[in-house]
Amino acid sequence: MGVKGFVEGGIASMVAGCSTHPLDLIKVRMQLQGEAAAAAAALPAARVGPMGVGLQILRAEGAGGLFAGVSATMLRQTLYSTTRMGLYDMLKTRWSSEGNGLPLHKKITAGLVAGGIGAAVGNPADVAMVRMQADGRLPAAERRNYAGVGDAIARMARAEGVGSLWRGSSLTINRAMIVTAAQLATYDQAKEAILASRAMADGMATHVAASFAAGLVAALASNPVDVIKTRVMNMKVEPGAAPPYAGALDCALKTVRAEGPMALYKGFVPTVSRQGPFTVVLFVTLEQVRKILPPDF
Repeated sequence: MGVKGFVEGGIASMVAGCSTHPLDLIKVRMQLQGEAAAAAAALPAARVGPMGVGLQILRAEGAGGLFAGVSATMLRQTLYSTTRMGLYDMLKTRWSSEGNGLPLHKKITAGLVAGGIGAAVGNPADVAMVRMQADGRLPAAERRNYAGVGDAIARMARAEGVGSLWRGSSLTINRAMIVTAAQLATYDQAKEAILASRAMADGMATHVAASFAAGLVAALASNPVDVIKTRVMNMKVEPGAAPPYAGALDCALKTVRAEGPMALYKGFVPTVSRQGPFTVVLFVTLEQVRKILPPDF
């Protein structure tokens, strides 16, 4: 099979990631609303919806503010998504029975394995992306003002140690396993079901329908882990001071106690709004790239 699955997945993921980056940024800002550690932040105390957050960003940071951290998104997709998409394709091919499709439980297992490995590889870019996306919500004196993803990673390593690049990695890995298993397995299963029913032919309409199903399932399954991941990655750890959260469980408990259980679904609307288009662009692009690249690539 060569590297075809990795190249296809990487190209599709970078196109999808860049095109939906503003929605991802709005999601991150919403997930940080109400956080006790952000009491002095620039956002008002009242909860603001996706449109309101987007307008706040435009007013305070200009149109370019909607693309804060896009360089980190590019690196993240290059590392994380290229790895997970390629490994999933490799495992799916290897585990498929001769002449038969891959059962759903094997698709889910392939997604869990591929997502976990991809997340471990891409975690430094993920931390940098979250911080760069969140920076504009802070008062000017407290902003990190990273010049780009390279500057963010270098400064984190110098100031907080190389280990800080894998802060929240357990959450990233858990989320990636859930998203990859839900997203890729659901897409394959939905596409197979549509084609088997002969409701639609194997074309754009089928790819879009299967993609929307995959995006919704992935968003529902991953949002609580994503909220905790965002908060742990974004927290500031001052020298000699205890960190705001001792870990993922501590962050989850503090979030639920202070803001209620539904806080774990903060940013769900932009998550769905982003996962839907992201998944559609991802798989539609993937299907088109598959037609272009030779089978033995």
